[in-house]
Amino acid sequence: MPKNKRFLPLMIDLHCRKVVIFGGGSVGERKADLFSKYAETLVISKNFSYGLKELHKQKNVILIQKDLRSLNDNELMELMNGAFIVIPATSNKQINDRITSIAKSLDILTNQIDTVGEVTIPAVIQRGDLTIGISTAGLSPAFSRYVRQNIEKVITPEYEKMIVLQNDIRNYLKEHVKDQKHRKLILWKVLEDSTIWKDISESYEKGYKRAYDIVQKEINQKD
Repeated sequence: MPKNKRFLPLMIDLHCRKVVIFGGGSVGERKADLFSKYAETLVISKNFSYGLKELHKQKNVILIQKDLRSLNDNELMELMNGAFIVIPATSNKQINDRITSIAKSLDILTNQIDTVGEVTIPAVIQRGDLTIGISTAGLSPAFSRYVRQNIEKVITPEYEKMIVLQNDIRNYLKEHVKDQKHRKLILWKVLEDSTIWKDISESYEKGYKRAYDIVQKEINQKD
């Protein structure tokens, strides 16, 4: 990691946030495809890739046609108005640097494509409510993808079901077990029971039944 960088991994709710991408090529398309799943996403460019036009047709992104080379600083500022993150993704480094400089002057976070900026995009594994981000601080995106592919072999779809099961059992325990330490112990027993993992791979109901039996046994023993 660059010595002047101090990256802290955070999970940020981008709902109702705006992400502004400058550049309508393949890089802008890739960024728009990602961010449009989480935030209001605008792409500004003179021309747009086929993929961006398709995203626009699906109402996932807003396309604004502008020749970035002809815009002055005030016009660029107006386009960044209300942005949470700005992404300079044109093929022109000079324009990218100019956009980055203006965004920073407005205290807007930037995700830069040709250097390590203020925001880095991790390789992501999503299993329901389980989200895992893998980052090399921009030093090796290929290695991030390599690590993601290996972790995906371990983080199976059963993890998604286990999160739901843990939440359901946790809510049940809050009503029936007063002692917080005892609740934690029961949850760990459920989490570490290999039979539950096997059952839940077949069906959630089967896994829940096994977990419920463990819960009842623990509650009765405590009484």
